[in-house]
Amino acid sequence: MNKFLQWLYHFWGPVANWGLPLAALGDLKKNPEIISGKMTLALSVYSLLFMRFAWKVVPRNLLLMSCHITNEVAQLTQGARFINYHYVMSEEERKKYHASLVDAELHQHPEDFPKAQPIPHPPPYTEQELKKEVEQFDKFYKVKPDTKLKPTL
Repeated sequence: MNKFLQWLYHFWGPVANWGLPLAALGDLKKNPEIISGKMTLALSVYSLLFMRFAWKVVPRNLLLMSCHITNEVAQLTQGARFINYHYVMSEEERKKYHASLVDAELHQHPEDFPKAQPIPHPPPYTEQELKKEVEQFDKFYKVKPDTKLKPTL
């Protein structure tokens, strides 16, 4: 293989592949309600396989290896968040988490949720006020798999 093709495969391929771990790192602050357990597992296995490939290929591709190590760590972190939210947290803890998420989104971006009415006074809120706010919000909107909550109308 000539030097140009080697450079093309062993440098620009891994550079383009960095989109996966960068996206995974960006997702670490997103709501765990939207994490896909199946996709997280698939990306974790994918990175494990390609870490081995990057080590075995001649010459070794350490740029690709570092990319997949980063992705593996990010996917394992996402997997831990998924397991914690869906299998470790109690139903009451999940409801509290959801209520805090709804409250934060509703007060930060009220224009995105015209049908929901945020609590009109500043914190602290009573538990009854929060419950009513979340019920009204959930009547019109639901969690969608992207950066923040969006209307589903």
